[in-house]
Amino acid sequence: MIARTGAGPLRRLVVLRHAKSAWPEGVADHERPLGARGRRDAPEAGRVLAESDLLPDLALCSTAVRARHTWELASAQWGTPPPVRLDPELYGADVPELLAAVRETPPEVVTLLLIGHNPGLEELVLTLAGDGLDDSLDEVRVKFPTSAIAVLAWHGTSWRGLEPGTALLTSLMVPRGRT
Repeated sequence: MIARTGAGPLRRLVVLRHAKSAWPEGVADHERPLGARGRRDAPEAGRVLAESDLLPDLALCSTAVRARHTWELASAQWGTPPPVRLDPELYGADVPELLAAVRETPPEVVTLLLIGHNPGLEELVLTLAGDGLDDSLDEVRVKFPTSAIAVLAWHGTSWRGLEPGTALLTSLMVPRGRT
């Protein structure tokens, strides 16, 4: 569990893996669009975030087409989407690169949404989570599928203080849209 030690407000890092993509022949990986299932799942991810009171103050999103489209379809489910920062460094990023991007977040942001790719996102969740509620950590170890949402909570005065093992994985959701 994360201890409340007076080290600042409760912050939430919401990690969203892009929705299911298509694999059109001759299309570069960065340019791959969402597939039919992804176009159904991404709006459902947005609804789940809204219903769970997890709307972010800021979103960081990979520049890959499938990540940008996930953001667009998810955030369209909210009244007023927050600002988004499209970051080319998030495409193919590993844990140190992802953590560096998160740590650059302004301190006034309490809930941050990070949209990107595996294996980096899965490894980031496992690196940051010192513990998890229910079986959430074990589930992430098995699989962090497309459209998965992991919510990490921790106390800190700024995002620069987020360190490995200091967050609690409070929930893991895998929204699926209706056919």
